[in-house]
Amino acid sequence: DQRGLGFMDAVKELADAAGMQVPAADPRAAAKAERANTLYDVMTAAQDWFVTQFQGLEGAEARAYCEKRGLKPETNKAFGIGYAPDSRGKLKEALKHFGEEKLVEAGLLISVDDKEPYDRFRGRLMIPIRDPRGRVIAFGGRILGAGEPKYLNSPDTPLFDKGRTLYNLDKASAASRASGRVIVVEGYMDVIALAQAGFGEAVAPLGTALTEQQIIMLWRMVPKPLLCFDGDSAGQKAAFRAAQRALGGLKPGHSLEFVTLPEGMDPDDLVKKSGARAFGALLDQAEPLVERIWKAELAAGPTSAPEDRAGLKQRLGTQLANIADTEIRRHYADAFAERFDMLFARKTRQPQNAAQRKGPWRPNSNAPAPPTGDAKAIGSRGPDLLMQGILTALLSEPALLMRHQEVLSHSVPRDSGHARLLSAMLDAVALHSGKETLDSAALLTILGPDLYNMAQALLQGDGTAFGFVRKRADNGEMARGDAFGQLDEAIRLMKQRPELEAALQRATEAAGFDLTEESFAEQQRLRAEKQAFDARLSALLQRDDLG
Repeated sequence: DQRGLGFMDAVKELADAAGMQVPAADPRAAAKAERANTLYDVMTAAQDWFVTQFQGLEGAEARAYCEKRGLKPETNKAFGIGYAPDSRGKLKEALKHFGEEKLVEAGLLISVDDKEPYDRFRGRLMIPIRDPRGRVIAFGGRILGAGEPKYLNSPDTPLFDKGRTLYNLDKASAASRASGRVIVVEGYMDVIALAQAGFGEAVAPLGTALTEQQIIMLWRMVPKPLLCFDGDSAGQKAAFRAAQRALGGLKPGHSLEFVTLPEGMDPDDLVKKSGARAFGALLDQAEPLVERIWKAELAAGPTSAPEDRAGLKQRLGTQLANIADTEIRRHYADAFAERFDMLFARKTRQPQNAAQRKGPWRPNSNAPAPPTGDAKAIGSRGPDLLMQGILTALLSEPALLMRHQEVLSHSVPRDSGHARLLSAMLDAVALHSGKETLDSAALLTILGPDLYNMAQALLQGDGTAFGFVRKRADNGEMARGDAFGQLDEAIRLMKQRPELEAALQRATEAAGFDLTEESFAEQQRLRAEKQAFDARLSALLQRDDLG
């Protein structure tokens, strides 16, 4: 827990400390583990050698660079900062006892055709990359003078897969448990500068865009990692690519959030200029993934013409198609629709200025009266109560499920138990399609124990007063004529209600944001429509219509 290790990594570390070997699964795995152990020894020796060079005469330029970047000696030591001299063979000579083959396999030497292998890292500040157990598996080298590439990473090796590794994960795991967050930045120096400023929970990808596997690793640490890429155009594009990659793996409660830095600044710049408190304030203002996707697509093209707005919808639809989880995809679609309607409703209903108005603006005197107490009561408990009545009627007459199958299959009850019951009922009817008629008793036998109990409670209870579920006093059968007609009406209301409530909410928000005659009139129109809806629902709740 304290080190932030996974179970097997913790077992292996304890085994190493005790001088024991964790048994391998098979001989091939044992041989691979043995080879890896040798490579770990190679990387540890290389790390020790780079640190020694950093502290020696040849490391003066590297130490001066760290001092210029504001890094303290204790920070250099904590992150194992080293130096690779500008030589093609000094490391090879220092580690020759491992053999050239192992040094090439570890990515420390470059071997081209039949030429003599030579040192990969030359004249660079060396930053060790560790695995979750803190073992050195690769290096990142930053050039000290002019030249390209500015950063050079180890190649992929048996120890190192850059798409499945996050820099500083070993230290950040423990820190993130304490802070409850993890911060993803672009580079090594940002991570090191943030740790020195008190943000030890920072990690970075390794010279590539954030991969799906790295996002999964982040989600194992916290539900909503914070992406804090540079404020320039390249940094923001990288953040958007990460946002797109995250969509396919979204699951309930897990997402990404985005921290926007001032243009042209990286986290290191911001901490130096404004201090840790300013950076912490930006973290508190992180933007959710849905907002980042919306803003990026909105900025991707013009929106003035109808064709432009259709293009925006198409781009948003493409993003939605990338979301695998159906429930999350539905909520994203709702969020995009609300933003779209709010934005373009405002654009088409510009307020009049005072000179254009013919006298002071007043609400329309024909606005509907406020809802009655009964309507308010129905509105507050209507969705669950209405679905309860519909389910009870369908349990009594399963044949009606086929009649309303299309509407019901697109309905998502707010109560999770109702949702599971409706789904099971639709599945049962689909399985019996073309077979004998499915009656109430047969349907009940198909349901699992928990759903069976729920269904029996609905059928035996009198918690609903809808006419279409009331029973005749004389023979206990439903009054089919009026009852079936009322059930049709109830299902129509169930379908209409979410759309009407969403439209009324958008109109109310639009009026609150930009109160004009047009926005107020639209709000009142929808309020009247909602009042008429509640009246129709109230009619279904009359207690004596079938008695």
